Amino acid sequence: MTDVFTKEKRSWVMSRIRGKDTKPEMLVRSILHSLGYRFTVNAQNNKRLPGKPDIVLPKWKTLVFVHGCFWHAHEGCAAFRLPKTRTEWWREKLGKNQVRDKANVHDLRKQGWNVVVVWECELSNVAKIEALTARLPYLIERRSMEYHFAAEEDVEYGLA
Repeated sequence: MTDVFTKEKRSWVMSRIRGKDTKPEMLVRSILHSLGYRFTVNAQNNKRLPGKPDIVLPKWKTLVFVHGCFWHAHEGCAAFRLPKTRTEWWREKLGKNQVRDKANVHDLRKQGWNVVVVWECELSNVAKIEALTARLPYLIERRSMEYHFAAEEDVEYGLA
């Protein structure tokens, strides 16, 4: 299927997709605030923090990334499907995103940061939000310097 926009118009449309202050990020911030945590947001300007963390909790030396299931290729998630067109290009693009994410987490852990990843699908209904709300304090205050998926079991990547 051909695109309804010219290449220039499609580029302009895609450039307008927001990379910060998304609905999932705002919901996670609201949860953290309701739990009494104080944090900073949008660390994009901090060059010492690879991966541009969405939320920084300095007191707990914890970073929170709120990942979209599509753009970060959340494996096993119903919300993630490769597009039917240009499949190989998308597979390569999203694979590079995953490799970059893992490398960023590795670098942040070497700097002494605890890293928590909240997936967009973990915010899809009330039960999942309640589970996330209950688990976040444990993940933040644990200070184990591990890589956590917020509502899933802990995950370790062998990038040492």
